[in-house]
Amino acid sequence: MADDGRRGEDEDRGPGAAYQMFVVMEDLLDKLKVLNYEEEVLAKHNMKALSRHYFASSPYTPSNPGEQFYMFTVIAAWLINVAGRPLETPHEHDDPNATVSNILSHLRALGGQVDFPPAKLKSGSGEHVCCVLDQLVEEALKRKGFSWRRPVYPSEEQEEECVMEDDAELTLNKVEEEMAEDADEFEEENVLDLEALKARSNQHEGTASKPEMILESQTDAAEWNLEVERVLPQLKVTIRTDNKDWRVHVDQIHQHQAGIKNSLKDAKVYLDKLQEDVSKTLEKVSSREKYLNTQLEPLIAEYRTAQSQLSQTKELYQQGSGGVTERTRTLAEISEELEKVKQEMEEKGSSMSDGAPVVRIRQSLTKLRQEIQQMDVRMGVVEHTLLQARLSHKNNMTRDMHATNTHTDSHTHIY
Repeated sequence: MADDGRRGEDEDRGPGAAYQMFVVMEDLLDKLKVLNYEEEVLAKHNMKALSRHYFASSPYTPSNPGEQFYMFTVIAAWLINVAGRPLETPHEHDDPNATVSNILSHLRALGGQVDFPPAKLKSGSGEHVCCVLDQLVEEALKRKGFSWRRPVYPSEEQEEECVMEDDAELTLNKVEEEMAEDADEFEEENVLDLEALKARSNQHEGTASKPEMILESQTDAAEWNLEVERVLPQLKVTIRTDNKDWRVHVDQIHQHQAGIKNSLKDAKVYLDKLQEDVSKTLEKVSSREKYLNTQLEPLIAEYRTAQSQLSQTKELYQQGSGGVTERTRTLAEISEELEKVKQEMEEKGSSMSDGAPVVRIRQSLTKLRQEIQQMDVRMGVVEHTLLQARLSHKNNMTRDMHATNTHTDSHTHIY
């Protein structure tokens, strides 16, 4: 039943929901860099830097659940401390259930949303891990007073680009003009220039002196005719039209206008016919549409009622699914507590059923008894030695007393 509900949620979110965690992970890495996590976390704990898809679960990315879970707990604890709530950095050998429950409790206290069982975080990767870290880093950024701003682009670079484009256009125009001038010069070389010949003739006339006698030609007429026939093709005079002349442009405009008018007369008939056909087709479509609307009006009403019922059912389903998720979360927490109690009961039962402590106690008792016996023997020896010492001391005292008494008796007898 839970799998069906989860499958329905995935279908409601769309086919791209499975890849949303990659986007969240990339944004998370940028936010961690803003908080300077390289020096605050990686350098202190001697860890390697995170990749763009470190906490994203995918068969195409390498995964190490133990390392990823430890990295997740360390970063989460650091973010919680940055957000203003004290939390000790967890160790590798700590209980994962207790560590995850502490992190989620702090996240709820910070206002985060937790609508999934805590067991989802034990793998150290996946959508829920990225979601938890993203919520914690957002709270840390709020605590630091950081806010994202839009980039401000300088206006000088755009002006320089515009100037460069204008220069490029100018240079291109210059190149085209130079190419046109080169072509004109090439044509002028092949065409005889009358003005240059006239200037040369005037110059030659000005510089040369007038002849004093009558000049008579000594050239043969036949040779002259042959030379004329040979040079005649090169004496053609051509007048080139200038493309920059506005009169030529006006003539071209009039020609194009006349051509457009002639072609418009033929095309107007076809356009009028096409307009009539389109208008008739539109009238048919509108009449057909009205007919379909009148025929399908009861079905449309039924569809609207069904759609409203569907929306109500979806709302009820969402409410029910929300209650189910809350109950599943509560069930997961209760099951975790039950597992803890079972482990404690098993440990106590194993300690109670184990006979090794009793054997050790018995061995200790026997050893203690042996030591007591040895101490009794030593005490007896010491008491015997002490008694002998006392007896010897008493004998000495009595001997001394007898000696003193005899000595006094002898003195009294002398006196």
